[in-house]
Amino acid sequence: MGRRKKEPKSTHREKIAAAASTLFMQKGITATSMDDIAKAAGYSKATLYVYFKNKEEIIGILVLDSMRKLYDSISSALVQQETTKTKYDFICRGLVQYQEEFPFYFKMVLDKINIDFENNDCLPEEKETYQIGEKINDKLKDFLISGMENDDLREDLKIIPTIFTFWGMLSGLIQLATNKENYIQSTMNLSKKQFLDYGFQMLYQSIAKEK
Repeated sequence: MGRRKKEPKSTHREKIAAAASTLFMQKGITATSMDDIAKAAGYSKATLYVYFKNKEEIIGILVLDSMRKLYDSISSALVQQETTKTKYDFICRGLVQYQEEFPFYFKMVLDKINIDFENNDCLPEEKETYQIGEKINDKLKDFLISGMENDDLREDLKIIPTIFTFWGMLSGLIQLATNKENYIQSTMNLSKKQFLDYGFQMLYQSIAKEK
């Protein structure tokens, strides 16, 4: 116990969050209790509550961390790729990778977003997650404007509605491909990747300028 006290609080929080993340993937978020997390992390339940008030706070930390990785993935795609189409392709790949690595958080970040940050019940992680989401939207806004300026995308696109529409379409397509992977394979003779590539191409064509 003496060694633990000497370790920074952040070390304990990271260890607990890592244990919780593993349990969430194995059992699901709802089925995982604070007792389960404490045992997996090697802490007593009382000690666990020293570092986290409840399970929701742990989830908040994990969602925030996953959103940071998604932001880095999208930012990297937009900086490294040259053409509008290759940037789009890498954004799609980044979302697929995010869903595969963080399946529980993928749906969570698309749910209702808390923007009432004056509420005392708001977690700091919620506010930062929201801010990162806004930064992602800004990146997508720059992508659309650049594509329009380069004469690759339609000039009549309404930026913000287009961003939100594509979030919904891309995330829905990815979730559908995940949930119906066996059905897609048996009825369409397409792999999950082939189905997604087809869907992503259809969506791109809806915003691409006819040439």
